[in-house]
Amino acid sequence: MRIVEFILRKKATNPVILEIKNISHLCDYFVICSGVSGRQVRAIYEEAIKLSKVNKINMHHTEDDELSKWLLIDYFDVILHIFYDEAREFYGIERIWREAKKIKLPKKLIGQLKD
Repeated sequence: MRIVEFILRKKATNPVILEIKNISHLCDYFVICSGVSGRQVRAIYEEAIKLSKVNKINMHHTEDDELSKWLLIDYFDVILHIFYDEAREFYGIERIWREAKKIKLPKKLIGQLKD
């Protein structure tokens, strides 16, 4: 949940946590979120990397496109997908992984979404 806290600091929109460990060996969870502009997507990505380092959360690798349409941070057990709104709809990760269990966000994080 720390990763969700990190992305909400930069006002990531529509955060979703999918548990995929029972349907894939790729990782245990996907955290998916959006930004309304390329600049916001980049800010979310950079904040997540910075706070991961500060909090000594190991990252396996990152993927970065110059247009900031779909950025990714692989934390071994968790993969964070940060999309530009339109790219999220286009790629449809949530539709592709529709068999995955959706994990509810804790109430304290839901409160941050409303702020």
